[in-house]
Amino acid sequence: MGASKLHIYSKDINEMAAIAKVFAHPARISILQYISKQESCICNDIVDEIGLSQPTISQHLKVINEAGLLKGNFEGKSICYCINIERFQEFQTQLNIFFNTTASSCC
Repeated sequence: MGASKLHIYSKDINEMAAIAKVFAHPARISILQYISKQESCICNDIVDEIGLSQPTISQHLKVINEAGLLKGNFEGKSICYCINIERFQEFQTQLNIFFNTTASSCC
């Protein structure tokens, strides 16, 4: 597939697509579920729990983080992750609006 022309779409559409990309991969969903069940931010135990290699986990965390779904402390090589609840709520609102407006206009 060729390069996306992201500049021709609105900011809201690009944000929704970035977050949808996160939920389009089962490993990313698994990572988010694991992080959300922790009582505090987690650092190094994602690899042990998810069962994927460190580079693979890092790539998935990068996509999740770029979508704004993570908060964390990034000090040197030590990175601790938490879920960005506010961003999740924003995405939920965006999806609800999208589905409510597109579903109501169909014949």
